[in-house]
Amino acid sequence: FQYLKRFDQGCDLDTFWYEALSVEGSPAECLQLFLLHCGIVDPSWAELRNFTWFLNIQLRDCEASVFCNPDFVQDTLKGF
Repeated sequence: FQYLKRFDQGCDLDTFWYEALSVEGSPAECLQLFLLHCGIVDPSWAELRNFTWFLNIQLRDCEASVFCNPDFVQDTLKGF
């Protein structure tokens, strides 16, 4: 949710890191963003769960990768 919220606000995601145990927004706002970005017009709860699970794993792996660390790559992969 933290990434999707900042993405919609046009923030630079290259320098953002997930903040564990940080609560942002309301459950309704979270659900609305998931529905907006999941890519399915009328998703089931299982489809929403799969979308959030996949997105979470991708973002966690991205944060763990040295190649996605802006301090390491400098400006060579800006926006990647």
